[in-house]
Amino acid sequence: MKSPLLTLPGAVPAEGVDEGVAAHYGDLFREQRALADGTGFVDLSHRGVVAVTGDDRLTWLHLLLTQHVSELPTGEATEALILSAHGHIEHALYLVDDGTTTWAHVEPGTQEALIAYLESMKFFYQVEVTDRTDDFAIVHLPAGSIAEVPEGVVVRETAYGRDLFLPRVDLESYAEKAGPAAGILAHEALRVEQHRPRLGFETDHRTIPHELGWIGTAVHLQKGCYRGQETVARVQNLGKPPRRLVFLHLDGSEVHLPTPGTEIHLADEGPDGRKIGFITTSVRHHELGPVALALVKRNVALDARLVAGDTAAAQEAVVEP
Repeated sequence: MKSPLLTLPGAVPAEGVDEGVAAHYGDLFREQRALADGTGFVDLSHRGVVAVTGDDRLTWLHLLLTQHVSELPTGEATEALILSAHGHIEHALYLVDDGTTTWAHVEPGTQEALIAYLESMKFFYQVEVTDRTDDFAIVHLPAGSIAEVPEGVVVRETAYGRDLFLPRVDLESYAEKAGPAAGILAHEALRVEQHRPRLGFETDHRTIPHELGWIGTAVHLQKGCYRGQETVARVQNLGKPPRRLVFLHLDGSEVHLPTPGTEIHLADEGPDGRKIGFITTSVRHHELGPVALALVKRNVALDARLVAGDTAAAQEAVVEP
């Protein structure tokens, strides 16, 4: 789905998963600084929007999700995962309930598979699951923003800002009032700074929640009865995850950022040494310079000197060993 905001001055289209919205509007660092200062907005209208209605919606979702949502207060934001039977992450949902409908936004293009799974699990529950991506666009207002929210718009408010479920027909008119626009690259730079994982970026086919620090924020350890719970409980109570998320400060003298998937090695062993991890997201931050998120083996020492491809890297722990 192509955003109408790609016609704004300076808009450069994003590529890959984020195709359909702007990567930036001509000045990446200015856009980052604006968001960090609580001004402007980010067009996330390429994300999927799923709505669940019916009297049983929260009770039913509670059985399927990793998060405790059976008594989710109206207007309170939360996030949740859907796991495979082996505990691997399949979907990430960013949720809020408005009293009659539970709204979720999800990664671009994942809503169809999510809805197919939810439909297969309806059984006798009084719920309806609807793809509302064509009708609603996600707009992100950064933390500290005083931008006006139109009356009746569902808002998901978090420590990182507010996600608006804006009627798609109002996107252009709202952008005129909420500017300046910031691209997805500015949004990603702040996400990396905040150590927040993203499905499909920090995850692969075998990622479990413990590796990314999603325990607590997206996984409630005192609830039961969801697919993959056995793996979550076993790792939490009896062991450690095989990998852990780290934040990397990259050598700023390099012209190119290491791309996602770039292998990480111990600096002492050189590029021909054993692989101990890989880059998941790399960005240029307006204050920190080149930084990245990466997954490394759990037993990598916290003070180990690393190289990502040919780029030297120093790590900060996100998930403790």
